[in-house]
Amino acid sequence: MTRASPAGVLLGLAVLTLLSLLASVRMGAVPLGLGEIADAMRGVGDPTTVVIVRNLRLPRSLEAAMVGGALAASGATFQALLRNPLAEPYILGISGGASVGAVAVTVLGLTALPHVTVPLAAFAGALAAIGLVFLAARGVGGGLDTRVLLLAGVVIGSFFSACVMLLLTFADLEEYRTAMFWIMGSFSGASWEDAGRLALYLVPALAGLCALARPLELLSVGEETAAYLGVRVDRVKLAAYSLASLATAASVGASGVIGFVGLIVPHTVRLLWGGNLRLVLPASILAGAAFLALMDAVARVAVAPAELPIGVVTALLGVPFFVQLLRRKPA
Repeated sequence: MTRASPAGVLLGLAVLTLLSLLASVRMGAVPLGLGEIADAMRGVGDPTTVVIVRNLRLPRSLEAAMVGGALAASGATFQALLRNPLAEPYILGISGGASVGAVAVTVLGLTALPHVTVPLAAFAGALAAIGLVFLAARGVGGGLDTRVLLLAGVVIGSFFSACVMLLLTFADLEEYRTAMFWIMGSFSGASWEDAGRLALYLVPALAGLCALARPLELLSVGEETAAYLGVRVDRVKLAAYSLASLATAASVGASGVIGFVGLIVPHTVRLLWGGNLRLVLPASILAGAAFLALMDAVARVAVAPAELPIGVVTALLGVPFFVQLLRRKPA
């Protein structure tokens, strides 16, 4: 059987992403038809439907798609750089730092504007975690040894997890519920302003990662080989780590901690279409966007009118699918 061309794969995934966004807008406590959505997009029809589509579901679906694409691309990048198939965006302790920031403002009662203060605090915590990991790696030999980065991320992530547990011991019941729901991920507070701010971080970060696909492909073979072929190894590693970490930090700050996307999606892309990073990176962005948009829709309707944390849905549905895929195709 002939393998699909890269252009065909990306075109197919782009169509899948658009269909996933449409399905996400349609699904909810109030299911909508295609005609109702089309009318609402033009600002006509039932006023309530217009508000639901234009102010609630559309920005939420777009934000979920952006976060899914960012987490998947970051996972593909970390797996290539660390040459570790289990690497994902949280391997550098980013989620731990973000969780500390979000939980701290919640426990301290600094949530008069929760949709502003919590994401900002989470983003600041994630950036602090990245800085600590880089400092630790630079302090051992002055370079960016992948083994040191991996160990530093695990250790700093564990430290931040302990800090979260310590903060939660001082939280009352309502603060505890709020913090735990954020830690498990949610897009419930999404708005056009949030989506716009997120795009300002993610669009240049993801474009930069795609531009680094060729040197990253060489690095995944070996640093000596890459250097012999003209790759500036430390510069490429620093740029890739920074861009992937920034994309993850922005995603965690916007949506909370959503696991498995950065692990499952890049692996699925490689299992289906091979390991060439020049295809894996853009394909992971599109596949991650489609995947998380659909998972967010499931989170809204599974126990409607209540809502499941998106991190729970990605684990419950994504992991069995990935295990089945592993059983059917060789890695």
